[in-house]
Amino acid sequence: MTPLTGPACLRCGDTLDPRSLNSSKTQCRACRLAPPAFVRAASFGPFDGRIRDAIHALKYGGLQPAARRLGEKLAIAIASLANHAPAEMLVVPVPLHRSRHRTRGFNQTRLLAEQALKSLAKSHPDWKLELSPHALLRIKSTNSQAGLSRRERRLNLRKAFAVADATAIAGRDILLIDDILTTGATVRAASRVLVEAGANSVWVATLARAGRLIHHASSAGASFDASITAHSRPQPFTAAHGMQATQHQPSF
Repeated sequence: MTPLTGPACLRCGDTLDPRSLNSSKTQCRACRLAPPAFVRAASFGPFDGRIRDAIHALKYGGLQPAARRLGEKLAIAIASLANHAPAEMLVVPVPLHRSRHRTRGFNQTRLLAEQALKSLAKSHPDWKLELSPHALLRIKSTNSQAGLSRRERRLNLRKAFAVADATAIAGRDILLIDDILTTGATVRAASRVLVEAGANSVWVATLARAGRLIHHASSAGASFDASITAHSRPQPFTAAHGMQATQHQPSF
């Protein structure tokens, strides 16, 4: 699993367009035109190769032991925020709707957050990170984001989130956790709800980052949405794949 490298947007962490590297721009076009509610987002690595296979094995194959190693990678992304983020934060995993949670049996983002916090307790013992898995609710059953365009993702998540108890959020600094950041629609929507509920600040950490500039840096003129569709759609997961996943954990 290879960490992200190179110039990145100071807000969302996306790789900056090579055409803007000689300018004074430190944020990507999306963040400049529509600033997100979160302060900064960090991701461990690009959503491809082994990290993509491992995430799919966890989410679609039910291979929960994979969360341990993946959580350690997520901890690296979180640690990159340590010099900038507040010293005490409420850690909020992006929730599943109850119908999807019932089908899957677990929230992969919560598993990743739990494992990441175990790793950070050793590497950053003075950083007060408190897990709050029920602070944010997914009140709308949405279609899968995979394969949707930027606009479709944004519309899909309209009124999808709500805060369980605003008094638990008010005045707190939040670390929002998700497995994959593609267009940022999910973390943008969730962050906005948290800020509207009174959060002092929202920071974001994800395991992987998908997007055109990470996968196709040499094709600056390629279609953004088309690339997102190609790289974020999960591979079909058959019963046979599921049986195999329970026997062979992906190599990291």
